[in-house]
Amino acid sequence: MSNTLARNTKSLTMAIRAHRPFCTLSFLPLLLAALLLLSLVSQSVQAETMVSAARIGSTPDYTRFTLESDIPIQYSLIMLDNPGRVVIDLENTALTSSLKNLPNEIKASDPFVKAIRIGRFKPHILRLVFDLKADVVPRAFTIDPTHEFGHRLVVDIYAADKAAELGPHDELDKLVSSLTKRKPALESTDDSAAPIQHKIFRAAQRAKPHPTRIIIVAIDAGHGGKDPGAPGPNGAHEKDITLAISKKLKAKINQEPNMRAVLTRDGDYYLSLPMRRAKARRLNADLFVSVHADAAKRKSARGSSVYTLSQGGATSTMASWLAKNENSVDSNLMGGIDLVSKSSDIKEILIDLSLNATINDSTALAQHVLNEIGSINRLHKKQVERAPFAVLKSPDIPSILVETAFLSNPDDEKKLKTNSFQNKMAKAMLTGIKRYLATSPALARTSIAQAE
Repeated sequence: MSNTLARNTKSLTMAIRAHRPFCTLSFLPLLLAALLLLSLVSQSVQAETMVSAARIGSTPDYTRFTLESDIPIQYSLIMLDNPGRVVIDLENTALTSSLKNLPNEIKASDPFVKAIRIGRFKPHILRLVFDLKADVVPRAFTIDPTHEFGHRLVVDIYAADKAAELGPHDELDKLVSSLTKRKPALESTDDSAAPIQHKIFRAAQRAKPHPTRIIIVAIDAGHGGKDPGAPGPNGAHEKDITLAISKKLKAKINQEPNMRAVLTRDGDYYLSLPMRRAKARRLNADLFVSVHADAAKRKSARGSSVYTLSQGGATSTMASWLAKNENSVDSNLMGGIDLVSKSSDIKEILIDLSLNATINDSTALAQHVLNEIGSINRLHKKQVERAPFAVLKSPDIPSILVETAFLSNPDDEKKLKTNSFQNKMAKAMLTGIKRYLATSPALARTSIAQAE
């Protein structure tokens, strides 16, 4: 901008010189006003990005740094060796108190980052250096503002041996690449009259390894860490309720001879929505059950609901409002893929895989679980609801979201806080899962596809 100001000043000076005979005292106010305008424009364009918050969160698999700002942060990321460092250069960014305090937030127990150093690398570049303890793979991305957060720059530092497994797009990108290359062969098969998305799904199933007899259920305790979820009028937090019920459900599932449960989170820490889906896939989950205890705008709202993924939008005002809440993070991702960066044909394939392939299985699972929950608690809606919850957008895993009750209702909150009700809810969900497996085995599609 300084060069632009210099050019504009020079042009103005030349114009004044060209009209020097008329440059009397009466012309001076105009000259001063023009110079003042150029100065204000320069200051406006050169205004630095202000980082209002800097947060750190960690899990056993990665450490996340989030910088929140008033305008988007322009950045670049590089890796340096001997010793290992991750370097983030922030353009035209002020060294605010939030950034100054960031090095103090690193804990000695962090498995990947030893220390953070911040300094002015160049006049317009603020450099963040992450000194490392181990081999890592860093990834950075931005998130648009929501009603409660500003612009965010997110830097994830993964363990090197976990990055390929946990990356939000790696597995599906490989799958799509293989499917698009094999498309002509698919069209020549006996089922050429079938819809193209069905052919794609069947090809994907043939590519999967032979299933084991153990059914793996991924249990997703909603929210966690910096994201407490819905608050109850008497102090309960959704993240605590969902984890308690999820642990009870896991214990009950693990008592079954042919089933095993895994938790997407087993403690009070934050996981993004794509990370929850990716972890379920990494653990070869056959079913995905996300446990929630949300709140509603109306304090009178109460009871349980079960949701599956909706292709065309929510089926009710409540479903739409809940989906908006749950999708406040990572809203541009579907099935672990950043659709914005994909071509139109790849988008079509991904949407078919993400939104069509498992709808029937998910609905059947949801109906069985809803029936069982209805025997131990009042139902908010007596039919399976559908909403575009991002956490349900796995392309090949039947997935449901269970709203155990509404924390905004004092009676529901009171029940949710008791071990007795938590155990009843976990038992009802297990019974629903078992009834689903008895009538529509989760692995039936895989077995049929391989037999064909």
